[in-house]
Amino acid sequence: MINFLRLMKSFQYAFRGLLKIFNEEQNLKVHLLITLAVLIFGFIFHVSRFDWIILILIISLVFLMEIINSAVERVSDALKPRIDNYVKEIKDISAAAVMFASIIAILVGVLIFYPYITH
Repeated sequence: MINFLRLMKSFQYAFRGLLKIFNEEQNLKVHLLITLAVLIFGFIFHVSRFDWIILILIISLVFLMEIINSAVERVSDALKPRIDNYVKEIKDISAAAVMFASIIAILVGVLIFYPYITH
């Protein structure tokens, strides 16, 4: 049987985590602004349903990578709060994953919007 009180608590914790990273992570705010621009362009150009699906998936990928990166940074700081080369490498690798997802998102965005812009 599903415990709805427990389920609601889980959602409460998740939303609290989202609010925390949105308030503290500058890059997430940048991603949000870019997302809003992409959504506006999507409506202006009347992109196809398939293009919407791809855009939503790629936007989600970037946000998920940023959220995971924030979690990795916090766990690294909690386990080894002083400056440590190994922790620095972990954070750099995690940030690289966000950067890679962002570059892929830009490429996908260009591939999707280019035909709409040029016609």
